[in-house]
Amino acid sequence: MKKQFAKPVFGVISAMFAITAAQAQTAPKEPGINVSYMDTKISPSQDFFKYVNGTWLEKTEIPSDRTTWGSFNELIKRTDKDVMAVLKEASKNPKYKSNTDQGKAVNLFNTYLDSIGRNKKGIEPLKPYLKKIDAIKSIADVQKYLVEMEKESNAGFFGIYIGADDKDSSINSVNLGPSQLGLPDKDYYTSDDKDSKEKRAKYELHVARMLQFIGESPEKAKQSAAEVLALETELSKPRLNRVERRDSRLQYNPMTIAELQKLTPAIKWNEYFAGLGITKLETVIVNEPKYMTALETVFKENKVAQWKEYLKWDLINNAAGKLTTEIDNANFDFYSKTLRGAIKQLPAEERALNVVNGNVGEALGKLYVEKVFPAEAKTKAIDMIHNVITAYQNRINNLSWMSKDTKAKAIEKLNKITIKVGYPDKWKDYSALEIKSIAEGGSYFENSKSLALWRFKKSVEKLSKPVDKTEWHMSPQTVNAYYNPSYNEIVFPAAILQPPFYNYQADEAVNYGGIGAVIGHEISHGFDDSGARYNAEGNLVDWWTEDDLKQFTTLGNDLANQYSALEPLPGIHVDGHFTLGENIGDLGGINAAFDGLQLYLKQHGNPGLIDGFTPEQRFFISWATVWRTKSRDEAIKNQVKTDPHSPGMYRAYVPIQNVDAFYKAFDIKKGDKMYVEPEKRVKIW
Repeated sequence: MKKQFAKPVFGVISAMFAITAAQAQTAPKEPGINVSYMDTKISPSQDFFKYVNGTWLEKTEIPSDRTTWGSFNELIKRTDKDVMAVLKEASKNPKYKSNTDQGKAVNLFNTYLDSIGRNKKGIEPLKPYLKKIDAIKSIADVQKYLVEMEKESNAGFFGIYIGADDKDSSINSVNLGPSQLGLPDKDYYTSDDKDSKEKRAKYELHVARMLQFIGESPEKAKQSAAEVLALETELSKPRLNRVERRDSRLQYNPMTIAELQKLTPAIKWNEYFAGLGITKLETVIVNEPKYMTALETVFKENKVAQWKEYLKWDLINNAAGKLTTEIDNANFDFYSKTLRGAIKQLPAEERALNVVNGNVGEALGKLYVEKVFPAEAKTKAIDMIHNVITAYQNRINNLSWMSKDTKAKAIEKLNKITIKVGYPDKWKDYSALEIKSIAEGGSYFENSKSLALWRFKKSVEKLSKPVDKTEWHMSPQTVNAYYNPSYNEIVFPAAILQPPFYNYQADEAVNYGGIGAVIGHEISHGFDDSGARYNAEGNLVDWWTEDDLKQFTTLGNDLANQYSALEPLPGIHVDGHFTLGENIGDLGGINAAFDGLQLYLKQHGNPGLIDGFTPEQRFFISWATVWRTKSRDEAIKNQVKTDPHSPGMYRAYVPIQNVDAFYKAFDIKKGDKMYVEPEKRVKIW
């Protein structure tokens, strides 16, 4: 089941740095800053983004199989090429049989690519499930179906997530919340803006198209699609909006089973959890009580025929990428073309690799880090992290708006942050997972089912164990980084430790402006408007004085207002409150990294001009290089509604407009377009 309520980790990009000494011997030298991408005819005081990236912007076309293109995407593509080589080498090695982790990764990859087998099967894999849906006559039948499908990750209406308890991060708890709907945000269902209305109409046509693949006539499918949209609209209204979902306090509502029974009495909750193999359950964390109350109203209406159409749609929507090429293409037409402006699909092998990385990523990760990530790269990254943490502590101590008591608790949290770099010390255990090869009768659909059942079993097993805080939530080959509030940890997979974020051959100003600021960004997530609600142990506990919290909230509102004024497309605005956590991350990260650079230069000396730029100038240029980005219009429209990160072109310059050192570095004065009055510059961390 697609879940929208699982506890988030806060990454530097939506979605997934060193040229090492070993690589440097054979790889061509990559410049710290590629000055050929810059447009120095533009003044940095007038348009810093184009000054740094103007020539790149002019000469770069978004690839037809992408909706956004930039530094992250370029690095992801390079990394995928490396991982693909690792995978193909493993596929030729006879020691990696189906019972090995690497063999399972190879089998999953190959069964995804088996389009002939998938086309031959058609919708046959769905028929047992469709038969069960057709047999539904009551809410009791719905419950029975949901129990079975929850284990296979394809349920509707609601579902569970098991993970670290918000108030006691040492224990695992069961969270109950809404399942994800067909459209990515409730605004698409409820908003009257032009884009939402257009997408809603096209979504209804898409649902009708998909239902015809499972045998419904065009007329019946059209009617069913209208029913599905009506039900999903009803289910969307009581949900928390995108800003509210960022507040963990709103989603932490522990209830006994008896209390939950009163909330949604149509479901026999003891039976439901027993059916999932969860017994002796005393407390459930209900993420959205208002939704569960509204769900009871839906069940009381007893529109069984409507429920069945919704469940059929949910079934084929979740399975679309595992079925025929025609169904997969139809799914792409709406979710990628219509919603995000894509022109064509990624190559099949890249999609297959994404499936492997997303499901058994650590199986490949072991081989990836052996090839490209030696121990010295990890050591150098950890050294920089400690330097940025020291700078962060200095900044906390010097805050004018925060009291001594709150500073002490903030520094305690900072010093207790767990640092993870490169790859796990303990790899995931895939021994109980069965992924069959094509020769063994395996198919992508069946292997996906095996994966879902394996994940669910592992999830339920967590309830009898303490939280394993050694676990990683990204594979080593993921180009991203994250902060996990329940673990109070910052995590930097091996793949992000490459240019333009970290360059073994570049000067430290470039590295601090790249990976240094990413490090600071992830640290800042522990102190953004959401992460700051968790204490040093990772528990949802208020550690603020009342006055300090007021000050912090006011500063956050000031920053949110800066971003809400941004208009990437006519009539389309950034939601500053939705993106506030990431924006605080960027602002705090750039400040801490800049101070970290000053600590480094003080200890090691100033190298002077490089490429004609001072270390301070190269620091800010490096930051803007990381965020060079081009996006299609539909991708921007989708991003502002669904992605808590601001568009890349704003991340390149808006945070640094609040940093006094930026003005000094480029001699920016009043009257310049990049100038913000000192009293309007937001300073939080």
